[in-house]
Amino acid sequence: MRRNIATGSAWEGVVGYSRAVRVGDQVHVAGTTAIRDGRVVGPGDAYTQARVALEIVVEALAACGATPADVVRTRMFVTDIRDWEAVGRAHGEVFATVRPASTMVQVSALIDPDLLVEIEADAVVGSPSGSGSGPGSPEVTPP
Repeated sequence: MRRNIATGSAWEGVVGYSRAVRVGDQVHVAGTTAIRDGRVVGPGDAYTQARVALEIVVEALAACGATPADVVRTRMFVTDIRDWEAVGRAHGEVFATVRPASTMVQVSALIDPDLLVEIEADAVVGSPSGSGSGPGSPEVTPP
């Protein structure tokens, strides 16, 4: 069974997408940026934007019955690769013990020139995760 999660953004209908989609035990969270209440949070600050984007990702996961511990892959898109450390630090604060497969690439632009970071996530609900040192899922605190 397919479950679409919407945020109510006007763009969802225009573009035809969902914030997240759950099919079976798989959850896919769409590219997520630091936009809250129609405005960019943290213009000029890649770390803050990554943290806010990750908060939104965690909220979408929760709406699908998943947690950060279920995440198996993330993709981070940055407009300036020199921000890799700040974005990576924010990512590590959420996923340090989960350690999903992850990619970070530089892109020429995002939908708004004030946006510096966009993050996607894929999860498998109930998947054992962690550092490989023991069974079960680690506890992960959302941002």
